[in-house]
Amino acid sequence: MSEVVTYNREGAIGVITVNYPPVNALGHAVRSGLVAALEQGQKDADAKVLLLVCEGRTFIAGADIREFGKPMQEPSLPSVINQYENSDKPVVAAIHGTALGGGLETALGCHYRVALSSAKVGLPEVKLGLLPGAGGTQRLPRLAGARKALEMITSGEFVGAKEALALGIVDAVDDGSDIRAVGLAYARKVAEEGRPVRRVRDLTDKLEADRGSDVFVQFRAGLEKKARGLFSPFKCVDAVEAAFSLPFEEGMKRERELFMECMESPQRGGLVHSFFAEREASKVKGLSKDTPVRDVNSVGIIGAGTMGGGIAMNFANVGIPVTIVEVKQEALDKGLGIIRKNYENSAKKGRISQQQVEERMALITGSLTYDDFRDVDLVIEAVFENMAIKKEIFGKLDAVCKPGAILASNTSTLDIDEIASATKRPEDVVGMHFFSPANVMKLLENVRGSKTSDEVKATVMAVAKRIKKVGVMVGNCHGFVGNRMLHKRGGEAMSLVNEGATPQQVDKVLTDLGYPMGQFAMSDLAGIDVGYRIREERRNAGEAVEPSWMDKLAEQNRLGQKTMAGVYRYEEGSRAPIPDPEVDQIIADFRKEQGITPREITDQEILERCMYVMINEGAKILEEGIADRALDIDVVWIYGYGFPAYRGGPMFWADQIGLENILGTVEQFYDDLGGEQWKPSALLQKLVSEGRTFGDL
Repeated sequence: MSEVVTYNREGAIGVITVNYPPVNALGHAVRSGLVAALEQGQKDADAKVLLLVCEGRTFIAGADIREFGKPMQEPSLPSVINQYENSDKPVVAAIHGTALGGGLETALGCHYRVALSSAKVGLPEVKLGLLPGAGGTQRLPRLAGARKALEMITSGEFVGAKEALALGIVDAVDDGSDIRAVGLAYARKVAEEGRPVRRVRDLTDKLEADRGSDVFVQFRAGLEKKARGLFSPFKCVDAVEAAFSLPFEEGMKRERELFMECMESPQRGGLVHSFFAEREASKVKGLSKDTPVRDVNSVGIIGAGTMGGGIAMNFANVGIPVTIVEVKQEALDKGLGIIRKNYENSAKKGRISQQQVEERMALITGSLTYDDFRDVDLVIEAVFENMAIKKEIFGKLDAVCKPGAILASNTSTLDIDEIASATKRPEDVVGMHFFSPANVMKLLENVRGSKTSDEVKATVMAVAKRIKKVGVMVGNCHGFVGNRMLHKRGGEAMSLVNEGATPQQVDKVLTDLGYPMGQFAMSDLAGIDVGYRIREERRNAGEAVEPSWMDKLAEQNRLGQKTMAGVYRYEEGSRAPIPDPEVDQIIADFRKEQGITPREITDQEILERCMYVMINEGAKILEEGIADRALDIDVVWIYGYGFPAYRGGPMFWADQIGLENILGTVEQFYDDLGGEQWKPSALLQKLVSEGRTFGDL
């Protein structure tokens, strides 16, 4: 008998217990143990009903990630589930915590399911470029119907126990906290009532109700927009459809065929890399696990604009009180009004209740004085990119805030050490770069200064997790990791348009690669004035920043979506960019002023110049220690800039393209175009000469 799965009997109930910390994942020992325990229960003449229950904080939470990429050892999970479904004694699954992926598939192979009200169930395989491969696509629609099964499987999202009960996924929900007691009580009820074995594969009511409907056609059409460029969501639909068009055993075979197609797709490798990279990025290189973390139970924010308001929402959403300081009452009222409007919109869409709107608003207090920051644990400055203003603010914070308070800047480009120099406590100063819209975007780029203490680093990474962000710790330089690379891409995008491409041609190449929007549409979303201010700041600092037709847009108050006109124009109520002849003329005039004769530019040149300049810069960022690992860069770009997760991030993508190919092209551009951005990275050259990849670092 496997030590991670045990069998014992309590009265007439044979109890199969899984205890494989931390999440009872379906490793080889668990699968083998499940089979052995089932056999023991079948042979136990005094056991009338069998109960499957798990120790610890959760039911089976899915596959064992420690076995990813290794050959599967028998028994396979479909075989284990088949044996449970074929049991001649009723089997009850008792679910607490989460039953995810193979965990939910195992529960679906049991004859009855009871769950704690706090439990959640789901089939998230699509997030790894896969589909449920142990019967999930065949059994779930037999319980929940086609539409809900498709929603759950193609999105990978979880549903709570009460919704699972309403859908028929579970048979009972209990508000208790002792899953073993709840499971035993339900199993005894099954025994006392003499309930029969009820196999999900034999249920046909939901299949008959949906058979012949156009739900599959509708879903595929919807995925063309929501899952553009992705492979596995469409295979998920094919697999669920097989439950309606084929007998169960043939449907299982079809599921396995489609599962293997997903396994062989290059997208799976990118998504698996993204999955592991996100988890690894939370571990800061050189930072001990034992590093103390400061309590953050109250937060101050400077600036009630778009960023400040969005940042405040992140904290209020998790119950942390926030004080927002503005210079003028009018700006404060406007900012608080926008926060309320955002919450009201979420309530209208059913994402939160009206009570939650009021609870969250009650946690956000407006103020016109820094004195109200005296007792807060963390202050985040979120004003526009001007070093003089930021240093003035940090000087005031230093005088007002209590010892041990963390002073953070939301700067997207500026030197954290220079900001810290305005204080007598540089060890407490750090960058916390949120991405717009801050209440939606998952990335939090935490920036360490040269004197930032380990305690502060550990605390801001813990804060990221608490407010449900993906935190990445990076070093201090102009633009840090994300914007430093973005500025290089932006420079090439501008040069390409100057030389003859159109903004929409450049953007289409990037969206065809998988980005949700291109360089110029993104500029319109962020605001043309943001880049303009950064360029002006650099010019004021004495840098030679070239003139740009984008400056002319800013000077004409074409600031992007917020003014309904930027690089593109916009119609009321729509974010769809529309090419504008006025901008074509501005570009043509700029070329004439600069003496540029436009030429035809291919999509391949756009791809190489926009992407390879980023890879070269990413390699320099690694050389300088601004990013500790290539995967940190990948995570920044996936969660902050919309790099397609199925391509694994820019550095992972570069490894797939081949670093030798990229270096050769970079060297050619350096010869043809010149410019520091095309000077080949020493690290890139070293990796190519040694036959290594970024993934080897």
